[in-house]
Amino acid sequence: MRILIFGGAGFVGLNIATTLLARGHAVTLFDRAALPPAARKIFAPHVDRLTAVQGDVTDRQAVEQVIAAGYQAIILGAAVTAGPERDAADPETILRVNLLAQLPILTAARANGVVRIINLSSGAAYGTNAFRNMPLEEETACDPVSLYAITKFASEKVAARLAALWQYEIISVRLSAVFGPWERTNDVRDTPSAQAQILAAMQEGRDAVLPRPGVRDWIYGPDVAEAVTLLIEAAKPRHRLYNISTGVEWSALQWGQELAALHPGFVCRLAEAGEAPTVDLHGPVDRAPLSISRLAQEFGWRARFGCADSAADLNAWWQRHREDPTCD
Repeated sequence: MRILIFGGAGFVGLNIATTLLARGHAVTLFDRAALPPAARKIFAPHVDRLTAVQGDVTDRQAVEQVIAAGYQAIILGAAVTAGPERDAADPETILRVNLLAQLPILTAARANGVVRIINLSSGAAYGTNAFRNMPLEEETACDPVSLYAITKFASEKVAARLAALWQYEIISVRLSAVFGPWERTNDVRDTPSAQAQILAAMQEGRDAVLPRPGVRDWIYGPDVAEAVTLLIEAAKPRHRLYNISTGVEWSALQWGQELAALHPGFVCRLAEAGEAPTVDLHGPVDRAPLSISRLAQEFGWRARFGCADSAADLNAWWQRHREDPTCD
């Protein structure tokens, strides 16, 4: 199958590309950023099935040109993951990339015979309703607040409306808190995951200091990639919206301590009274977990990685690639 990933040089896009290429698909990565040199090395065995196109997702002509090459599926993964400062300073860019760029892609995809589109949304779409003691079902009411969350929720609604009107396969997925290989801070990702911050502290020889344990249904990038690949390959998914999560809660503190067990001398701990934390947990409270019953019941899917094994796997990945700064 020929598959096009918008935002393909981003950290989630690279994880998805890794799984798709391993399963024999031909993959085109479209991104404003160049493909990291380390990725070119890692993907070298699949060079005959990998194409990297550098372009801006808001450039309608570039988007139409790449889609015209012909694909069976498209993954919409380009996004600005913005914090409050960027919301205030540059709302236009957030809206243009996260929402307004969607329609030209959907229109060109339909015109060029693309069979299925996967829209990568986020658990952030639940907004203020996520801070309740309950699993978040796909039908749980949403009350997004940040521009990132608002645009992700709106992208789902646009996709669902056009899918119904056009009788077209557009599926949105809400990703839980993702971390893993290829994650790095760049000009479209304001705050990396807690795990990426903890790993950076270890690399820099300093303690990782958390404000609280940080309990969440964290999900490892390769698990996200496998779930998205499942939806790409499925004969006929029954729903237009799926949560992707481990469905299991554990703390960022526990994950950091699992990493510390692999690196004697490194410490991951809670901040002491009056001490400033060095790890940002993206908010003052922890949200409820996403329910994965829809994916589990329809496909039997479960995440492979939990707390300890994701720490071991990411550590091994870092050890393999730590000489190359483009892997950070």
